[in-house]
Formats: sequence, C-alpha cells, structure tokens
Amino acid sequence: MMAVAGELALAALAAILLAWLLALVLSHFLPLLLNPKAPRGSFGWPLVGETLRFLAPHSSNTLGGFLEDHCARYGRVFKSHLFCTPTVVSCDQDLNHFILQNEERLFQCSYPRPIHGILGKSSMLVVLGEDHKRLRNLALALALVTSTKLKPGYLGDIEKIALHVVGSWRQDGGGGRVVAFCEEARKFAFSVIVKQVLGLSPEDPVTARILEDFLAFMKGLISFPLYIPGTPYAKAVQARERISSTVKGIIEERRSPGSCKKGDFLDVLLSSNELSDDEKVSFVLDSLLGGYETTSLLISMVVYFLGQSAEDLDLVKREHDSIRSNKGKEESLTSEDYKKMEYTQHVINEALRCGNIVKFVHRKALKDVRYKEYLIPSGWKVLPVFSAVHLNPSLHGNAQHFQPCRWEGSSQGTSKRFTPFGGGPRLCPGSELAKVEAAFFLHHLVLNYR
Repeated sequence: MMAVAGELALAALAAILLAWLLALVLSHFLPLLLNPKAPRGSFGWPLVGETLRFLAPHSSNTLGGFLEDHCARYGRVFKSHLFCTPTVVSCDQDLNHFILQNEERLFQCSYPRPIHGILGKSSMLVVLGEDHKRLRNLALALALVTSTKLKPGYLGDIEKIALHVVGSWRQDGGGGRVVAFCEEARKFAFSVIVKQVLGLSPEDPVTARILEDFLAFMKGLISFPLYIPGTPYAKAVQARERISSTVKGIIEERRSPGSCKKGDFLDVLLSSNELSDDEKVSFVLDSLLGGYETTSLLISMVVYFLGQSAEDLDLVKREHDSIRSNKGKEESLTSEDYKKMEYTQHVINEALRCGNIVKFVHRKALKDVRYKEYLIPSGWKVLPVFSAVHLNPSLHGNAQHFQPCRWEGSSQGTSKRFTPFGGGPRLCPGSELAKVEAAFFLHHLVLNYR
C-alpha cells in the first residue's frame, strides 16, 4: 500500500510539473500566435527569453552582438522576449522619437518591478500618469536646474570642488602615484551634488556616510533582483532606507527653531507645501542619483576618449589656455567663460554619443499602436535603444570613431539623432548641469596634468 501511495504521489508531482512546464511554454509563445502582425523577431527560451544575451557586456561604442545580430536578421525594429515580457525593440530614430513624444498617450514608463523596490514608490523615475505630471511640474519649478543654473555661487562651488579633487593628486609629492580616475570623477560629482542639494561639504562626516550608502545603492540598482540578505540587491534596498533616514534627519534639523537657511535645493524644496515628506525625500534621492551617476560617467568618458586622441586633447587645451590667459591667476570661472568652451562642448557631445551612458529606456504600449508598417501590441514592453541611433553609420559618418569636429556648426544636439538624456516629458532636467560640471572639471584637469 505504501509503495502504491508513493508511486501515486510521484505521478501527481510529475503531472503538476509537466502542467507547469506546458503552461510556462504556452504563456511564453502564445503572444507570438496572437499577434502575427507584430514586427519580426524571436522570443528565445521560456522564462529567460533573450534577456541574458541582450544584457551581455560590450563596449559602449558598439551595439553588442545581440543588437547587431537581430538588426541584421530582422531590421531596426524587431520583437523579442526581454525582462520576462514580450518586447518590441526599436533601433530606429523616428520610432524612438514617436515613443518618447507620446508618453502617457500611447506609451507609459515601465521599469521592471524590482527597480521600484530600490528607487521607492514616490520616485519621479517610476511614478506614472498624473502623479508624474504633478511631480515633474513641481520639479521644473523648484529643481536644481532653475534654482542654481549658471549662478556665480553654484559655479564657484563646482570650481572649488574640482580644484580640491585635482589638487589632491599632488599630495605626498605625487611622483609615481596611480589615480583611479573613475573613482575621482565619482568623488567630484557626488561632492558637487551633495553640496547643492543638502548644503554638505566634502569634509562633512554625513557626506562620507551618505556616499558609502549610495555606493551600495548604485551596485544594487544594476544587480540581479534577488532579495536575500547579503545580495547586492538586498544591500541596496537597505542602503536606500538608511539614506532616507539620514535625509529625514536633515529635514527635521532644518525645521527646528533657529535653524539657518543655506540657500540650497533642500531649502527650496521645504518651502513647498505640495509634497509629502516621503516625496521630498524621493526628490532628494532622485537629484543625488541624476547628479552623481550620469555626471561622473560623462567625465570619465570624456577623459577616456581624449586620452586616445592627442589632436583633440591639444585643441581642448588651447581653448582652456586661451580662457585662462584672460583671467587673473586666482580668478574664478564665470558663465561667460563657459560659453567660450565651444570645442569642449563638441567633445562632451561626442563622448555622450560614443559613450552611450543611457543606452535605452523602458516603456509599455497602453493600446495597440500602429506606426508605419509596424504593429506594437497593447501591453507589450517597448525599448527605444538610443545607442543604436547614436552609432548608426547612415546618421553619423564613421559612427564608431570619436570625432568631436562633427559637431562644429551642427544643430543635431536637439535632433532625433542625438538623445543622450532621453526625450519627451521625461527628458532629464539636469542635462545642462552635467555638461557644466564636466567642462569646469576638464578646465583644471588639462591645465594641470598631461
């Protein structure tokens, strides 16, 4: 009897497992059968689809094997199964523009659910619909961009921090010292954004504590989303909670009687009665994230590409020598000096085009969308791939080569061919600030070091 019962249990378990596998296979491939007019493409294996191939590491100034293979086989718009959902991938500049400009009408932001667990439910990066519109409008009214853009105090802070970081490399004689430049760029970008948002100096103990938590936060943001104690994802969620607690403590301190205003972004934010405390904390975290990661990567990319082009480096150095020659030895840079950094801007744009810091964004079709000969089914994920447009040789001659001169006399900085900071209602509001920081840092770097 016991043997028979065991056999029945095993048979039942096998039947359940088989049914689960069949359901998994059916749910994976059923969208292919129900949507025959979707773009051509392939779905890969059940569950994982083609996600692992899509995310395989590759050089920033190349498309990578997945996109090269699929574009060659299916064209610049194709279907796939990515991030556990049917997906239309767009490497086409016109379709990318169409998607970004139709936010909340035809398409909606749709980042994977684990991202929400790290960023928080009130983050402007993940909220949708009217909530996003409300936060976005308030951000434009209060944000760092409008409260500090090119003001002398803001520019002065950038320059002081740049001089502090660059000058630190000469300590202890400087001879033979190895500098991990990407880490120095992170230090600079984080110091600038923490000063502007929270009024904290690089030497403040709170700054060091926030930076330590923020590094754990960033590692988890791009890790496998498995919430098990000790994993990068779990550490990131915990780090966000600690950063939130620190920011809330600073907010309470600012609200205490006798507290002095520092004139930073937090003071402006606290003057608003339209946000809850949780939304204010999310605003601060969004500002730190945007001002830290993009800017530090941009500066690193600029130095990386200039290090491979002696001619462009010489042109940049001449430009900054000219600017400095018209100023006193200790005289600070101004907004007028920034406007004179024309070739530096070409270098920054070209580093953004070749470096592709933001390769793609996540969207979802809210209804069946017909665009030219393509049908994008309702509910499918849509990935506009910016790097594929930036590296398209039919749009940019010698696309894989770093050539800042291509930007001379060009207006393509605001065109469909160049979208390093996204577009539409979710265009990054701090894009110009990242360029200012990169230009000022580069000024002191090329004047003091080979």
